[in-house]
Amino acid sequence: MADRTIDPLALTTALAAGEMPLLASSRSAIASFIVMDVMRAALAAEQAGRSIVHMEVGQPGTPAPRAAREAARHALESETLGYTMALGNDALRERIAQHYADWYGIAVPPERIAVTGGSSAAFVLAFLSLFDVGDAVALPSPGYPCYRHILTALGQRPVLLETGPANDWMPTPDDIARAAKDGVRGLLIASPANPTGTMISAERLAGIARACRDNNVALISDEIYHGLTYARPADTALAHSDDAIVINSFSKYFSMTGWRIGWMVVPQSLVASVERLAQNLYISPPAIAQVAALGAFSAGEELEANRRVYAANRDLLLNELPKAGFENFAPADGAFYLYSDVSHMTDDAAMLCRRILDEAGVAVTPGVDFDAERGNRFLRFSYAGTTADMAEAAKRLQQWAQQR
Repeated sequence: MADRTIDPLALTTALAAGEMPLLASSRSAIASFIVMDVMRAALAAEQAGRSIVHMEVGQPGTPAPRAAREAARHALESETLGYTMALGNDALRERIAQHYADWYGIAVPPERIAVTGGSSAAFVLAFLSLFDVGDAVALPSPGYPCYRHILTALGQRPVLLETGPANDWMPTPDDIARAAKDGVRGLLIASPANPTGTMISAERLAGIARACRDNNVALISDEIYHGLTYARPADTALAHSDDAIVINSFSKYFSMTGWRIGWMVVPQSLVASVERLAQNLYISPPAIAQVAALGAFSAGEELEANRRVYAANRDLLLNELPKAGFENFAPADGAFYLYSDVSHMTDDAAMLCRRILDEAGVAVTPGVDFDAERGNRFLRFSYAGTTADMAEAAKRLQQWAQQR
């Protein structure tokens, strides 16, 4: 039997009450999503009356597009909003297919599209449909922490591929070939990436797709930041592999984080497996969120205006943060993050984040959330808020730096 864990405080409290608490499963013993802990600390500071500028979480500073909200409002008044099919309603799946034709010139059959409860549900469905307990899955490091946490909770094994300036912060085809020799069954990549904001070139993505195909490695591409790019559009894995699973979301470009709605494109051979899993795990995606998502596709002008705000925020911070001592960034090609090397300031990024929150009133995220080995010398700044907030954050950080 696997070891089980228990919170010592919970044990003490229960024993004092004459009770024996239930023991948590070993698979639940995953690390915290640190950005949420920072968010909680920032909220506590605000509740205590302090002014805090939020740069810790990838939360757009704008609401869902007007067209999405109007569609939801109309549906609330006129529709039952009961269960949909497990893979989502047909109208939304067809509109997502049209999105691939419009943005990438790629024909994706609607039946290969699964609407999900945000990208988080899509990761669970992808991992369960592709990998068995004990299978190894390669991930870039630094990377979104929930990839490895979800894999671990499912009994699968994350294998980290170190990225940095030497390989342009992205895995290479050679990395995939070496990992396959060590028994890796899958690869997950993200472009633009969280936390770096860096994008993969079309040439390297094509090479990675070939390496996955040649080495029998399943390819999963996280494309939730597509649309949020500043020099060139992002390339989809579907342009290079019909076997890739592509995951996207309405949270970032479409500014609908709290609606918890996303999608995945899966190979035809996996559609039935994903559908069975979705039926049993989720029944269906939220009906009201699906209505809103369909409406969001008609909000192109508003969404591009949001992207221009992020571009302005990015330019402002790239100019102003160096004045506070934050100078060395990963290439900030897309998304809304700056990943800064702060090794000249600290070897304890978590402590530095606490100091910045306490002393400057700015919430940022330590790199250890994204890279347990090297993250102690990095911070992530999110510039998803308003330009006024970003300017205020820069001013506070400059003042803080002068007083250090």
